[in-house]
Amino acid sequence: MHFGHANSLRQAKAMSDYLIVGVHTDEDIMKNKGPTVATQEERYKMVRACKWVDEVYEGAPYVTQLAMMDKENIDFVVHGNDITCDADGNDCYQEIKDAGRYRECQRTQGVSTTDLVGRMLLLTKTHFDRPQDGEAPSHIEDMYKHAQGAVKGSPYTGVTQFLQTSQKIVQFSSGTEPKPGDKVVYVSGTFDLFHAGHCDFLEAAKAKGDYLIVGLYTDLEVNAWKGSNWPIMNLHERTLSVLANRHVDNVVIGAPMELTPELLEHFHVDVVVHGERPVAKKDQGVDIFKVAREKGTVETVQSGSELHAEMVVERILKNKQMYEERNQKKIDKELRIMKAVEAGTIKMK
Repeated sequence: MHFGHANSLRQAKAMSDYLIVGVHTDEDIMKNKGPTVATQEERYKMVRACKWVDEVYEGAPYVTQLAMMDKENIDFVVHGNDITCDADGNDCYQEIKDAGRYRECQRTQGVSTTDLVGRMLLLTKTHFDRPQDGEAPSHIEDMYKHAQGAVKGSPYTGVTQFLQTSQKIVQFSSGTEPKPGDKVVYVSGTFDLFHAGHCDFLEAAKAKGDYLIVGLYTDLEVNAWKGSNWPIMNLHERTLSVLANRHVDNVVIGAPMELTPELLEHFHVDVVVHGERPVAKKDQGVDIFKVAREKGTVETVQSGSELHAEMVVERILKNKQMYEERNQKKIDKELRIMKAVEAGTIKMK
């Protein structure tokens, strides 16, 4: 669940008083769309942890029906300004549109699940080598260029560079300051490919106090630490992902990896929390929490989750061909839909 999804939920919440988010099962998604990156239980958790969500409808039907809406006392459905079709090519929201109970939100430019899967696929060593002049591009290289918009493609899957704005940060921020007497908690990390494990960790960290600040490392520091093509998502993308989490009150964008007295004093940090996974620079003999540890304000929390970003990538690479086919099918399907829209056989609303 990336920040584009979170932005859709933010817009949907702004249209309503109470937001119910339907999340499909793995089985339904596999049948209608292709393999998922996260399991349904992980997706339930991630959506529930989004600050704009009031309720999660687990196992929501892939095709939304009026009977279900009436049963759940739902007034209208919100979806992005693209067309979602079932396995037979039918608009999943046609019945809702015909009844006048459909509203649209704007998709977030610069991100899509297909694009992120493409980035993860390019972590494989063989794809570090770009084709030389005169050589044919590999299937994944061609597909990724298509998704990136290097060639004419779908306006939904094809993405442009994500451009961060101050307005977007304000929209995602809680805008709150610690109240007098609040216990301020600080955590720091990469928070790349925001996933259910991050949600568990942030919830456990927030439980240590009243106000949670998350420090995000720069792309250069993350790459120097992890190497390869890490981070998958840049600092601006990771910022919005973390800000969308209901347990987070504030984010330090480009926080130093090694804690400084100035940072702790500036934010009036009472406790510094970290997880049980290996900490950056520990293999170099550097304790990045030294300043806080000397004050006795460092605590380790158990999130209860073993999931981490490398595991998410491993899922993709383990079934590389399946995900390549998923991405290509999605691009092809969206192009067919756009041709039908241009021909007038399908209406966007």
